[in-house]
Amino acid sequence: MKLDARIPSGQLPDKWSSFRDHVKLLSPANKRKHTIIVVGTGLAGASAAATLAELGFTIKTFCYQDSARRAHSIAAQGGINATKNYPYDGDSVWRLFYDTIKGGDFRGREANTYRLAELSSNIIDQCVAQGVPFARDYAGYLANRSFGGALVSRTFYARGATGQQLLLGAYSALSRQVAAGAVEMHPRSDVQDIVVVDGKARGIIVRDMLTGELSAYAADAVILATGGYANVFYLSTNAKGCNTTATWRAHRRGAGFANPCYMQIHPTCIPQSGDYQSKLTLMSESLRNDGRVWVPRKKGDTRNPNDIPEEERNYYLEEKYPAYGNMVPRDVASRNAKYWCDRGYGVGPSGRGVYLDLKDAIERLGVETIRQRYGNLFDMYERITGENAYEVPMRIYPAPHYTMGGLWVDYHLMSNIPGLFVLGEANFSDHGANRLGASALMQGLADGYFIIPNTIGEYFVNERLQEVSTAAAEFKDAMADVDQRLKKLLAVNGTKTVDHFHRELGRIMWDDVGMSRNAKGLEDAIQRIGQLREQFWSDVRVPGDNNELNQELEKAARVADFLELGELIARDALAREESAGGHFREEHQTEEGEALRDDEHFQHVAVWEFTGEGKEPVRHTEPLVFEAVTPTQRSYK
Repeated sequence: MKLDARIPSGQLPDKWSSFRDHVKLLSPANKRKHTIIVVGTGLAGASAAATLAELGFTIKTFCYQDSARRAHSIAAQGGINATKNYPYDGDSVWRLFYDTIKGGDFRGREANTYRLAELSSNIIDQCVAQGVPFARDYAGYLANRSFGGALVSRTFYARGATGQQLLLGAYSALSRQVAAGAVEMHPRSDVQDIVVVDGKARGIIVRDMLTGELSAYAADAVILATGGYANVFYLSTNAKGCNTTATWRAHRRGAGFANPCYMQIHPTCIPQSGDYQSKLTLMSESLRNDGRVWVPRKKGDTRNPNDIPEEERNYYLEEKYPAYGNMVPRDVASRNAKYWCDRGYGVGPSGRGVYLDLKDAIERLGVETIRQRYGNLFDMYERITGENAYEVPMRIYPAPHYTMGGLWVDYHLMSNIPGLFVLGEANFSDHGANRLGASALMQGLADGYFIIPNTIGEYFVNERLQEVSTAAAEFKDAMADVDQRLKKLLAVNGTKTVDHFHRELGRIMWDDVGMSRNAKGLEDAIQRIGQLREQFWSDVRVPGDNNELNQELEKAARVADFLELGELIARDALAREESAGGHFREEHQTEEGEALRDDEHFQHVAVWEFTGEGKEPVRHTEPLVFEAVTPTQRSYK
């Protein structure tokens, strides 16, 4: 497997501008000759499709939702980072870059991370021009608030619905191109496979979710913007439909999967309330901006939190990390919550919860100010828990949220399969071993609006692409593979539901591949997932038929992929004999319980190659070279 990151030469601040000055250009007339498939219509996919269509390319977009507006980007709450420094508190491109690379525990690619920080302000200008209603201060300037891992206020927001508003902006741009005939939209389309012709990505196989009909689509390049794979845990903050099928099918076709063990466990989720809960609900990290996190100093304290006096409260983040307090990065906050709950100080019916208390902020700022900033979050919390968080502290606990791992890409955002580009959370490139809050929206829009429009044209200049028809043997073979796989799932006719297997996989992943990992647990997880996969293929029951609306069949195909991915995640975690960011190996920690990296042996990206059904995957590496920063032991004290 060839892994050439194609990072431009020169000083770090000059790499992107130098790249744009020297990249080979495609003329407007030649752009009209090329068709690009975009899979996924969230922030990354919608912004890429709209911008590329504006440039003259012919675009075909695919999403499994009934509308592009329902992409999971809509669920993002807290905000989007940018370095405009409106609060005049010392922010800069360099500081955002350094906070991001440090927050990821120096396991991100330096050049990609700097480019993300460099483009951040452009994103805000783009979105304001589209009418995104960012919050503003009394003077009319765009407002900012703090997020984890930073000492400045650089997060732009639209109350607690920032993702929704940003997605509507991108969707409006996309709709304009649909109306102009430049974009062909395909909703309710479940992508089942990637088609590779002569070593290049040239199309996809799609299942119509209403009729079950399989169709093939050909193009000159394929862009995957399909999000992450946190639903491998069954319970996560992701929508139930979020899956890994498109990226996993690409991996099976030869695309390298990078750092699959890098998972983010978000610290501010509403705790699980029952064994048959279908998903978890996030409370925005922005609440930590004004809220204080604590547990009682007495084990098993069941008193009303308002009756617990100050001297009997343990504000553990503020005590342990005085410089950052409640605004430490997500991996640090999550591990500390687990630490206190594991020792019997947790709150709530399960004991798996800590308090997020906004009482002091309400007294300082007034309830109306808090309601203006977070009102919809408080409303959502009350609908789910029946508790009024204006009067009693919220209860929160960590939950699977974002995946830093994904398909390997180079500086151009192209995978090792020529013509297969990967944007947003579906790739690995920007965040290292932990993502700072409010950076997901930033990456998705940077990739779609500003990076891929500058990089994909050079691919068409350099590659002499022959015209490909869906009648080609590669398309027919891929179609037959998909058809056979779906029929195999229907033919098992076992005794257990798809959700049964997904729930069992989630338990294994959470217990042994979750916030804290060790060699024995990971070895057991690999063995147990293999056994569960065998049981799945011999005892799963998928009712209905393939030629109809069949949500159980959809789920079955996705869970089959999760069962394979789950094992790879555990293998990657076992091979990485260090702790870094969200990947916490119990054998590798400092005396104070912090993540302990091994830069001598693991300062690299781990990229896994699929070698065939039932065969051991091969682990490759891309060395991480730091020219502008020196990796250090992270400290937020």
